[in-house]
Amino acid sequence: MKKNHALAGYFLIGIGAYFLLKQLHVPILTDFYTWPTLLMIIGIVFLLYSHSSKDYQHLFTGTLLLGLGLHFHGLKNYSFWPHHWAMYLLIVGIAFLARALKTKSGYLPGILLCVISLPLILSWQLPLWFQPVYHVLELLEIYWPVLLIIIGIYILIRKK
Repeated sequence: MKKNHALAGYFLIGIGAYFLLKQLHVPILTDFYTWPTLLMIIGIVFLLYSHSSKDYQHLFTGTLLLGLGLHFHGLKNYSFWPHHWAMYLLIVGIAFLARALKTKSGYLPGILLCVISLPLILSWQLPLWFQPVYHVLELLEIYWPVLLIIIGIYILIRKK
């Protein structure tokens, strides 16, 4: 029962601090008075709760929410931030890896998602002599959902 109180306590502290700083109009934080910041706060709450209660299943949720919050904040405030759909794959891959570090399960999907997403995100920066790679990346951009379906089927039918 105490663990549930800890989650509520972290949540109230985080949301309370957000709205207090918003009311005080701290000039250096004006870029953070947005909904992505709320996602980041909720993600941090899950991460703190997960580490303090040693219930590491919440690491995935916390990392995912923190990553999405950072991504949406970056899109809104920084012109250099990559606006590519593969960023979502990278965030989910990092969330799998963050949880796998403590639970020792989920490394394969995390690594696969990160390995798939990084070349896609960086594909616009490759030199021209990588022309064959561009064709493979174009195919991946079209058929990446099929790859996810195949990986999902493999995970369901593999023998443990």
